[in-house]
Amino acid sequence: MTERTDALQRLRRANEAAVLGELRRSGALSRGELKARVGLSRTTLFAIVSDLLERKAVVEQQAPDSEQPRGRGRPALEISLNSRGAELIGIDLQRHHIHVVVANCAHEIVGRHSAPVPADSGAAERASQAIRAVEDLVRRENISLAPVAGIGLGLPGFVQNPASGDPHTMTPFAGHVAEELGRHFDAPVLTDNNSRLAALAEVTWGAARGIENAVYLRWSEGVGGGLVVNGALVHGAHGTAGEIGHTSCDPEGKPCHCGGRGCLEGLISIPALLAACADRGVSAADAAELIALAAEGSPQTAEVIRNAAVVAGRVLAALAAQVDPECIVVYGEPAALDALVLTPIREQLAALSLPSAPRTIEVRGSTLGGDAAALGGVALLLRTTGQDLAELLDPGVSR
Repeated sequence: MTERTDALQRLRRANEAAVLGELRRSGALSRGELKARVGLSRTTLFAIVSDLLERKAVVEQQAPDSEQPRGRGRPALEISLNSRGAELIGIDLQRHHIHVVVANCAHEIVGRHSAPVPADSGAAERASQAIRAVEDLVRRENISLAPVAGIGLGLPGFVQNPASGDPHTMTPFAGHVAEELGRHFDAPVLTDNNSRLAALAEVTWGAARGIENAVYLRWSEGVGGGLVVNGALVHGAHGTAGEIGHTSCDPEGKPCHCGGRGCLEGLISIPALLAACADRGVSAADAAELIALAAEGSPQTAEVIRNAAVVAGRVLAALAAQVDPECIVVYGEPAALDALVLTPIREQLAALSLPSAPRTIEVRGSTLGGDAAALGGVALLLRTTGQDLAELLDPGVSR
């Protein structure tokens, strides 16, 4: 019985995808035109259209050229995609910021929003901030929020069971935030580490689009990462796979908040770079000023950042020897310096990661930027429902 139910659900999803695909290609169509183009029975088509209308995924309106004199029948109606409708939500809830994207039934991004988050916020406050960020976006962009099909939530920390949607994680506030989002929007919430979600977004629409094996390095206030192997995210047995920032570079080094010592994060994160510059007599207030100094030619600042890129490159070279990626994507403020950062990483890969192997590993800067993890939340939802991600969503579309 279960197999029959699953088969019927797959068939319905396929029929719905055919209807939505035809509306994307052709624009507004009458029910009769839709029926002829997708080859569905009248009963099946009308059931699908009725469901899409109820979900606000499509809208029905009078055809432009169907003016009828009074008393001569009803004007012809056409079905079209609701370009302002939204039923998928991606959220990246960082320690200091939140990023939100929403996608419509055609899986096009129809709105984006970012806002600061107080670092000392508790679980209840963070849940309220996440809900408010979505509602602010919906109101500001005049989005018609349909019954939400799902929420993809990116979080810092070790997410243990992202594939099942289990919100339990070593991030203290995660479970409460996921539960409150699910309750408020009456929708399932899938959680994952935000750097992993960013990796998923980059291989789907970004710098590593279409690549099956990639490594993602997130280099900012903290250092994280994500691994995509044979087209799938790698989580590991305990949800800690891809924690590049917590690779120990010096077992005798400074203690790290993860419990280890001499971690990469403690050596190359923005606070570590600011401290290293200060030791050389160069004062920078924040990441923006640090990068500006390097871009303007400050030799001490450039040396600090170049040395950090060499250390990052050594860690990535060791990782590349194990997972054999086609591409490494680097995101974060230092990546804006392009060759100053990416060239030392390439050099370390060439020198240390199986140099005699007949292969090429490309190193690229991120193309999705700060929205990557929120976009990855949408990608996680689509992948979970078995949709063809590469064709269904273009994050460059914002209506």
